[in-house]
Amino acid sequence: MERKKELRSLYRTKRKHLSLDEKTKFSLSIAHKVMGFLDAHAHITHVHIFLSIKKLNEIDTLPLIDNLLNKNITLYTSVTDFQMRQMKNVKLGTPLVIMEDEFGIPVPGLIEEAEVDDIQMVLIPLLAYDLEGNRLGYGKGFYDRFLEALPQEVLKAGVSFFPPEKEIPSEIHDIKLDICFTATEVYQF
Repeated sequence: MERKKELRSLYRTKRKHLSLDEKTKFSLSIAHKVMGFLDAHAHITHVHIFLSIKKLNEIDTLPLIDNLLNKNITLYTSVTDFQMRQMKNVKLGTPLVIMEDEFGIPVPGLIEEAEVDDIQMVLIPLLAYDLEGNRLGYGKGFYDRFLEALPQEVLKAGVSFFPPEKEIPSEIHDIKLDICFTATEVYQF
């Protein structure tokens, strides 16, 4: 879809033009919003979170990970299996050790595969999203396949530096967000 391709290019450029100070400030504000949400929803104790890919200028999740571990939230992340085109769910342990794989993608130093049954909330990296909760990722479908394998009631939460688009084209296999955290707003869909 041509519109998705255009939006991917636009949001990659927008991210690239954020200063380090802006990215840091926005990431900390998003972490604060997520923590406030979890304080209000204390029953959520199992969270899947992505490890930020620096070269893609993603939101820095390390401050949020530290806060979640201090709150005794059980954390999970993914290790991507490019050959099988899927993400494996792994538990994040302490002490937290993060390394980069051969593609520059951060992975936990200790990989302990875990079932997805306990996950209650997934924090999802994305390039853009719209007012209906449609999300735009990198176009490989890894998160769609991962989310599809989770119980339907799992909260799908995006995090974004930017406000929503009015509309993003969606396809039948796309899985919508339930909520999206930005530095200034929390959007619920």
